[in-house]
Amino acid sequence: MKITGGQIRGRVLAAPKNLEIRPSSNKVREAIFNIIGQDLSGSRVLDLFSGTGLLGIEALSRGAVLADFVDHAKQSLALIKKNLALCGYEHSGQICKWDLSKGLPKNRPFLNATYDLVFLDPPYRSHPASGLIEALSVSSRLAPGALIVLETGKTAETKHVFPLQLIETRIYGDTKLSIYKKRTLYEKKYRCLSRIF
Repeated sequence: MKITGGQIRGRVLAAPKNLEIRPSSNKVREAIFNIIGQDLSGSRVLDLFSGTGLLGIEALSRGAVLADFVDHAKQSLALIKKNLALCGYEHSGQICKWDLSKGLPKNRPFLNATYDLVFLDPPYRSHPASGLIEALSVSSRLAPGALIVLETGKTAETKHVFPLQLIETRIYGDTKLSIYKKRTLYEKKYRCLSRIF
């Protein structure tokens, strides 16, 4: 399990010892950053269902200034902490233990940041992602123009959620990537005007 780009490209991370945690494949990760861009300088990132922390750490490697990680499993929390240390990002990443089947984390002050990029990679067999996307779409946690990268099984239904815009959907083997963008205030006004005229 290696970082595929950025300052620490090629860095080997600690991998899970069982199949309960499913890190994104190299091919899928490379596809994600080909779509959203290789340079994430200045970005603030939220990594939900973090697993090993791989996606958030990839973002830090590519210039993100902050990555917050959320997961519930003890093994995941330990792996994220270990991998941040292996990469020298202990001060750039914060970890939150939270069961995302209950919705977005509550009463966590450091998660009140405004994020430019959200990774959402839930277990393929469960489908809590749609509710989380809806919650993110109306929360103050997404900056205007922020991106949400959703990773699901290839047969999962792709939902359209206003005020988010679904800008890309691709399938790689058993994985479907759906990329959403939060509309800016201008885009929202333009959509309303287009309905009138």
